[in-house]
This record gives sequence, C-alpha cells and structure tokens, in this order.
Amino acid sequence: MDGTILVADDDRTIRTVLTQALTRAGCRVHATSSMTTLLRWVEEGKGDLVISDVVMPDGNGLESLPKISAMRPGLPVIVISAQNTIMTAVKAAEADAYDYLPKPFDLPDLMKRAARALERRARATPARGGAVPEEASDLPLVGRTLSMQALYRLVARVMNADLAVLIVGESGTGKSLIARAIHDFSDRRTQPFVVAQASDFASTDGLSSLLARVRGGSLVFDEVSDFDDEAQARLVRMLDALPDPAPRIMATSQNDLAAPLAGGKFRQDLYYRLAGVTLSVPSLRERVEDISLLADHFLARADTSGAPRRRLSPDALALVRAYSWPGNVRQLENSLRRLVVTASEDEIGRAEVEAVLGGQPAAEPLRAGAAGESDKLSASVARHLRRYFDLHGGALPAPGLYERILREVEAPLLEIALDATGGNQARCADLLGINRNTLRKKITDLDIQVTRRRKLM
Repeated sequence: MDGTILVADDDRTIRTVLTQALTRAGCRVHATSSMTTLLRWVEEGKGDLVISDVVMPDGNGLESLPKISAMRPGLPVIVISAQNTIMTAVKAAEADAYDYLPKPFDLPDLMKRAARALERRARATPARGGAVPEEASDLPLVGRTLSMQALYRLVARVMNADLAVLIVGESGTGKSLIARAIHDFSDRRTQPFVVAQASDFASTDGLSSLLARVRGGSLVFDEVSDFDDEAQARLVRMLDALPDPAPRIMATSQNDLAAPLAGGKFRQDLYYRLAGVTLSVPSLRERVEDISLLADHFLARADTSGAPRRRLSPDALALVRAYSWPGNVRQLENSLRRLVVTASEDEIGRAEVEAVLGGQPAAEPLRAGAAGESDKLSASVARHLRRYFDLHGGALPAPGLYERILREVEAPLLEIALDATGGNQARCADLLGINRNTLRKKITDLDIQVTRRRKLM
C-alpha cells in the first residue's frame, strides 16, 4: 500500500494497532483521538484515506462524513463502530462512507479494504434525499456476527437499486423486518408499503387492487413458496405489465426455492423475476454471539414501554445462549416479554428461564453425518459466492479471492467451535481434528477473542 491514512479513534489501543499495521504495510499514518483534529487535517488537504470511529469525545464520525465530503470530494472514509446495528451500516451508506466495519474488526480484512480504497479512490454514490426515519432504529436487526454484518452491508447496497429482492430465512428470523428496513431506508420511504399473501390472488381484481394501493412504493409477496400454480402464473403476468411508476418488488420465503424449482413446483420465470438479489437471513442458532445483544435490546424496549426494568443473571443468560431457538428471534422476543412480566425480581434467574423455555419445543439436534447436511452447506456457500460475484456488476473481484473466501469460512468455524467447547483450546483442537499449536496460531492470525467459561450444554 502507498498513501497517507488518517486514523481517528478514542481507543488508544486501536490507534496503536492500526498505526503499526498500516506503517508496516508502507503507509504514512496520522492518528488522533479528536474529531476536531481529524477535520482540520482533512481541511488542510492531508490524507488519502480516513479510518474513523463513530462515537468520539468531541464529535460523531457519521455526522462528520458530509463535512469531509464537502471539504474533500472523493476522499474515501472507512467507518468502524461498536454500534453493531443495521442503522449504523445504513447511515454509513447514506452518508457516503466508502465502507463500514463493526468492532471488533478483523485487522487483515480492514487492511485489504484500506488497500482497495487507496487503489480506487472512487467517488461514492451520491447521497439519497430524505432523512432515515428515526423509528427504524427500533427494529431488532442487531448483530455483530459476520453473517449479520454482511447482510447489513448488502441491504445498504441494494436499498435503492432497481432490482427485485428475494429474502430467504426460517420462520422468525426477521424476513419481514428486512423488507421493511429496505423500504424505510430507501427513497421510496414516503410511499406505501404493502404486503401481499396468496389469498390476495383469489379474486380477479386482486392484483389490480394491490397495484392501486402500492402505487410507487414497495410491494412484498409474503411466503411466495406457498403460492399455487395459478397464483404464480398471475404474478408473472402482473410483473410483466407493471405500471409506471413501478413499485419495488420484494418477496419472502421460509424455504430455499432450489428444491421446488428442481421439482417443477415453482416457476422458473417467476423465480428469475423475483430473485434480482437474494438475501439470506441466518437463523439465531447460527449467530449465538448476537443473542446477548438481542436480549438487551428486547429488555430495554420493554423498559421504555413502561414494563418493569429487568436483566438476565449470568446463569440465565448462559441458558438463553445454549437454547436452540427453533422459533428464532421472534421466539426470543416473546420469551423475554413473558419473563419481564412474570419475573419476581429485577434480575431474571435461571429457574425462571427454565420455566419459560421448558414448555417450548426445542429444535432437533443435528445428527452427525445426516444426509444432505453437506449438500446444504455447499449450496449455501455457492449462493453466497454467486451473489458476491453478481454485486461486482460484471467486473471481477479484487485479486486474492481464494484466501479471502477461506478466511471468511475459517474464522466463524473456529469461533463457533471455541464457543461450543467453552473456550477450551485442547477440546476445540480435538473437535476440529487439528493440532493444538495449529489452533493457537490460527487464533492469533485471525485475532479471535477466546473466553474460558463452563459450558451449560
């Protein structure tokens, strides 16, 4: 890398780590804990790239982006933030940030993004008109795991793209919330948001009635995999004759449409009209590290609505994390609502959580070597890679793709395996079938935080 990078973060450790890493890579680095100093450097013409935290003692990194853009059009800014919500990712996109990374970030990943920013120095997409609605911050789209952060960035990229969106995920994962977020954060936010189900196709004037209601807003077809042959045919004809202005088309599905497509139960022509971009929403058991964030979010929401202020005891939280959550985020929210009302003390104990979860169905445990499991993983990876290539609009990704993809898979595998073994590296190495020294090296190289704890599973 070659260039001057301005680093702004109130955490001295982060400033030191970034300064050392970027200097070793060949860059000149100016680091500060002050947003005022950063803006002065930018105004003086210093820097080819800015890496900035959001919350600073004397300012806000996101709120300062328009000032930086006005003083130095085209100067790329990478935003790093401990505020791991979809609002942060979307506001970063709205404010013309070059890229956004959550804390704790992967240092090699940040270095690669910084290198691309220095190479490209491309002007970001012009800012959209209208303010992002504040009520959208109440959406429980919270998560710091790699899968959720990737989803947030993809939402930020497609929210104003003229493409249909297919949102796939298990029941309760938040598919409808993703659709609503895409609408509320887009330039269609002042237009109607209409959700259509199979029953809306029963009458001959059902489609025309939907179009009259939605106008130029967003039209979401809920659980499109459940539509029968006649409804699918009508939908194809409607999509081929959309009026002007055409609404934004989105669809949700609990099921991966690959099997219905292969079996002839879902029309290919409809699939290609709906799947302009496919967003896969991970299940809660695929992002265990986000459970604590979601629990805090739901308990805080209950507190602001006038319910008693509650918190989970460490043992209760451990049990919540260990549960399989077949109903995903919706089940977690409903369970915590019930606990807020029924708990006898401010701190919710393990026994009270057991009482609530004991009467609810648990997901079947995964069976080692279950038929189709490897196929599902392979298909999921293939879908992700196709989307990754599609997002480059016909251009090839940056060189070094092989190592980047392996790293994306390796890091979460090690994190989940370490979590499953309570941070015991010997057990984790045995589980993975690798040497303990190899595991230690990978933990260091990937900057994985290991916490020892007693497993309750």
